[in-house]
Amino acid sequence: MIIWLSIGALVLIQVQFVVLLVRMRFFWKNHAKDTDFDLPLVSILVAARNEEVDLPNLLSSFEKLDYPSDRIQFLFADDQSSDSTPEILGNWCGIQPNRTFLTIAPLQTGLYNQNGKANALAILGEKATGEYYFFTDADCEVNPNWIREGVSCFSETIGLVIGITKVKAKSLLEKFQEIDWWLTLGFVKVATDLGVQTTGLGNNMVISKEAYERSGGFKKLPFCLTEDLEISRAIQQSGFKIAHQLSPKMLAITKPEINFSALLEQRKRWMSGVMTLPFYWKFILSLQFIFFAAIIGLILHNPLLGLSLTLIKSFFQSVFLMGIAKKVGVKIGWVFLLVFDFYNFSTILLTILYYFWPSKTKWKSREYS
Repeated sequence: MIIWLSIGALVLIQVQFVVLLVRMRFFWKNHAKDTDFDLPLVSILVAARNEEVDLPNLLSSFEKLDYPSDRIQFLFADDQSSDSTPEILGNWCGIQPNRTFLTIAPLQTGLYNQNGKANALAILGEKATGEYYFFTDADCEVNPNWIREGVSCFSETIGLVIGITKVKAKSLLEKFQEIDWWLTLGFVKVATDLGVQTTGLGNNMVISKEAYERSGGFKKLPFCLTEDLEISRAIQQSGFKIAHQLSPKMLAITKPEINFSALLEQRKRWMSGVMTLPFYWKFILSLQFIFFAAIIGLILHNPLLGLSLTLIKSFFQSVFLMGIAKKVGVKIGWVFLLVFDFYNFSTILLTILYYFWPSKTKWKSREYS
């Protein structure tokens, strides 16, 4: 009986990837439109905390944006950094009048949300005057066409546009993190195109001013450690749709977690958001873990059948991942894809165990219960 249940689970996940491939091949949605119109004023909001190492790369990418500088409002908040982040931001913002730098004072901690980043973005949101609010992280770099592509994706019904983010990978662990992001965002893209409730992407998303104000923005969010998920939920509840634009022009580059311990801290925080998702999302995500449990049992009982189903799943998954990356102009090597599941299984298992371990979540030198 257990063997047949294992086979059923394995077949189900094969079907899942076939559906993903069909959707990617025949039902892909490109939301970008001709940008030959009056370019709107946009606001870029960035909350920073102890980002002296990576912040210069973000600022450099901002200087390369293909958009009129008088149509961009830069808004930065230093969230009580203990390094040279305030000095870097102060110097950069002092060059042009469209750049504003705020410091989150100790008395403003938890003003709108106990989540430091959500609180800082809520404070910045009060200063935003653009028709569209662009969000990225201080450890990212954005494409020169980021703004033009982002504003071109909106319609009357769309309130939030998600971009695509690539991990800057050099080591083997970092390469696996990159593939992991492709897989997750590939799922999000297909689900979003289907009209299924998904999530925002804190390091690469755009929200229209109308949708932000109608939803209450970051000021009205409940306490959470996944503020991008919560803001997307609020925007959808206020009557707007989400679009996912997966293209080279909407690509952002982010830094990887430097070691497995830091990776688990990140995933523990993400799990807090996963646990608030609807049942169908939990089921889809749990299939990834169920697959590994089923395959181990089946290989012990019937090695040939178990290994065959493993290779089939790995093939479908690899084709899907290569297709997603190709949409953004990135190539992934087959070797990394074929061994990715060893990393994926250990990461999923340890994330689940660490999430339920009675410890606080550490994020940006702060601890959250």
